[in-house]
Amino acid sequence: MKEAALEIALYLLAAVLIVGGLVGNVLPALPGIPMIFGGIWLAAAVDEYRHLGLWWLLIIGALGTLGIIVDFVSASLGAKRVGASKRAMTGAALGTLVGMFFGLAGLLLGPFIGALVGELMSGTSILRSAHVGAATWIGLLVGTLVKLVLSFMMIGLFGFAWMIG
Repeated sequence: MKEAALEIALYLLAAVLIVGGLVGNVLPALPGIPMIFGGIWLAAAVDEYRHLGLWWLLIIGALGTLGIIVDFVSASLGAKRVGASKRAMTGAALGTLVGMFFGLAGLLLGPFIGALVGELMSGTSILRSAHVGAATWIGLLVGTLVKLVLSFMMIGLFGFAWMIG
């Protein structure tokens, strides 16, 4: 009886991690993709890896790794796409990093402000700097969308593997 209750509690924790991870893909305070992977791995471990084995976990983990990489470089790639200076791309990366500590507003404004300041420091006009800042923000938005798609792919593969396993 105790073992069944513990198993149910662990499956519930896995579900909370997965749902919390989806929320964390949008909110900067939660590590979204690692939470999703942690929930999937916990569910697999509770099941003693009967439905979800090593190869499934490696594939799902690879998608998660890709999502984390996209998360870190998306704002900088948006700046690079419009021909931003190296200072603007560095500013976008620093703005993203610093912005994480200021909630949703910081995450939205940090990369924009970082790229804008970096481009201004390169001697570019305010209009051009604002254009680079906007491209950085769009890169961040696209990165978030890609991260969400990869997260749903991870969950979909988990569900598929569970059903066929």
